[in-house]
Amino acid sequence: MDLPLSPPIDPMLAKLVSDLPESDDLRYEPKWDGFRSIVFRSGDETELSSRNSRPLTRYFPELVASLSAALPKRCVVDGEILIAGDGGLDFEALLQRIHPAESRIRRLAEETPSSFVAFDLLAEGDKNLCGLPFKQRRARLEKMLKGCGPGDPVQITPQTTDVALAADWLDRFEGAGLDGVVAKSPELPYQPGKRVMWKIKHERTADCVVAGYRDHKQDGVGSLVLGLYDEEHVLRHVGVCSGFSAKRRKELIDELAPLALGEGDVHPWREMAGTGPTASRWKSDAELELNPLRPTLVCEVAYDHRQGDRFRHATQFRRWRPDRDAGSCTFDQLEVVAPIELSEVFGH
Repeated sequence: MDLPLSPPIDPMLAKLVSDLPESDDLRYEPKWDGFRSIVFRSGDETELSSRNSRPLTRYFPELVASLSAALPKRCVVDGEILIAGDGGLDFEALLQRIHPAESRIRRLAEETPSSFVAFDLLAEGDKNLCGLPFKQRRARLEKMLKGCGPGDPVQITPQTTDVALAADWLDRFEGAGLDGVVAKSPELPYQPGKRVMWKIKHERTADCVVAGYRDHKQDGVGSLVLGLYDEEHVLRHVGVCSGFSAKRRKELIDELAPLALGEGDVHPWREMAGTGPTASRWKSDAELELNPLRPTLVCEVAYDHRQGDRFRHATQFRRWRPDRDAGSCTFDQLEVVAPIELSEVFGH
């Protein structure tokens, strides 16, 4: 492609902090929950690259057309691919796009069209803009997309310098499916692959039933498979708990061994092992095979976002809860976030 920057480019990243940074000159933006993507536009070519440099172009044909119409002939733009549903952002609909069948992709492109929210400009025309301060890149991006607004398939992310408004966004925008708030210095150059911004995400805790585990690709327990009971007292899969050290992964094998199912024991998910609630289109079935356990052990986990009846991201282990009866671990303990329209987000 005839551009001052060529793919792949690692996107600039943010480090997680527990509190909203406060400074008179910081810029705050909503943290979107979609597929991070850098868009390369060169003449009639438009390419979408993922955070891990995977090509995304073929999965979003309708977005390629929208970006080609909205962007100038030669530019590189950083942003997020999203799909908006009736209840806000729909990450599961995004996952459905990663599929080998072109016919399926084309059908979903019509049924659940995607959009793109831009938040940085890396190149324009013959100019590599990465060395410019963020405030200048943002000004150029606003000028480039001045004709795009709420409801359009290509938009620019809201931004504020008001820390009180950013705190309000952190509380309210979760109802639209957003993930938190990002804070940036206006003087920040674009630094690919570096964690030089700040992100503040929602975190809550829940007591969950440990219904099984998945093996780590190297050794030990890779993740705990979690469940909660619904109103009819059916154990539903809600997510996984991961991020254990190598030492802890090995220790968990011994700790969980007494809970292994014996001959004749019944497990609500046993028939799903390898293809059920832990399935993922990014990994092999062997890696994802469920090792079922008697659902009596309870652990407390921290989670940031709930989407439907699932935790959107992997949770973090906090502690065992031997004082809790597994049957008391229900959906009632999860906070219900009031939904808001995405149009309200862009209204700011």
